[in-house]
Amino acid sequence: MNIYENKHIRIEVEDSEIPWLKIFAQEKCKEMTDCNQETKQQIWMLLDLIEREMLDYFKPEKINIASFANYVPQVHWHIMARFKEDSYFPEPMWGKKQREADLSFPDMDIFLKQLKQRLS
Repeated sequence: MNIYENKHIRIEVEDSEIPWLKIFAQEKCKEMTDCNQETKQQIWMLLDLIEREMLDYFKPEKINIASFANYVPQVHWHIMARFKEDSYFPEPMWGKKQREADLSFPDMDIFLKQLKQRLS
């Protein structure tokens, strides 16, 4: 689900048991060095903003930020709020499942609404 976009980036929600957003460069660029300066600046600013907002709102054990783009060779970043009780912790979300999770955290819709207000 796309929650925000402008001419440089777009932000999507990953369907997951944890709060997980992705920032994509709008222009076709395989690596960060291929992005124009404005796109790079917006990505860095958004990584910082989203991490701070997730820490404040969800109170996770850890924030994971990753950029692989091996399957989707387009610059994009994953920002994930991680909890000791999530299904994969301490493994990455792409790792080996450790347990069945029964997570409870504040409403994601409220978080997204607040984040959209910050981005406007």
